[in-house]
Amino acid sequence: MIRENLETVRKSIPSEVLLVAVSKTKPVADLQEAYDAGQRVFGENHALEMRDKHEVLPKDIDWHFIGHLQTNKIKYIIPFVRLIHSIDTFNLLQAVNKEAVKHDRTVDCLLQFHVAEEETKFGLSLEEAEEILGSDTFKELRNVRICGVMGMATNTDDQTQIRKEFHHLKEIFDTIKTKYFTDCEYFKEISMGMSHDYQLAIGEGSTMVRVGSKIFGARNYDI
Repeated sequence: MIRENLETVRKSIPSEVLLVAVSKTKPVADLQEAYDAGQRVFGENHALEMRDKHEVLPKDIDWHFIGHLQTNKIKYIIPFVRLIHSIDTFNLLQAVNKEAVKHDRTVDCLLQFHVAEEETKFGLSLEEAEEILGSDTFKELRNVRICGVMGMATNTDDQTQIRKEFHHLKEIFDTIKTKYFTDCEYFKEISMGMSHDYQLAIGEGSTMVRVGSKIFGARNYDI
């Protein structure tokens, strides 16, 4: 079913929007099936799980880290991670930069913003992000590159609220782009939208959607 599910999701997404197949908790066999169906971008939220999968799966996969990243786990993914979606503190960004220096890499990152009403969600406020981006300390970081923003809407059936929160994230992106990244072509990504709301996110300007259950089915919590 994974191949069929992927095909269905792909048909519902514009060609300019990147599909991140959220494979967290899924066994390697499921990822291989998606890979064989042409999928090359996978999203994981546990560093050790992502490292272990990277070791056994094809090396042309683009690995996106989409979960809350602990600083003591950064070292496990820095050698190969394509994009970290979830930079929610300056300390974390500095820690990623420090580890990237060791591997002579520049790691692409997104700033995660708290746009939902749920307190359980991680993320920066616009004010906190501007404090980071305007600081001299940030300008000294040579091994990370901020490529855009990420956020999650409230887990609700209220489409008006979801659309409002996605719209707010797009406004944050526009503000930061204008103030800090006007001439940077790489600052272009808005990571928003999951299985239940990615169509709304695309309507509000998402450039990449993180879709898991619509591809792989429900999560396997025992892994």
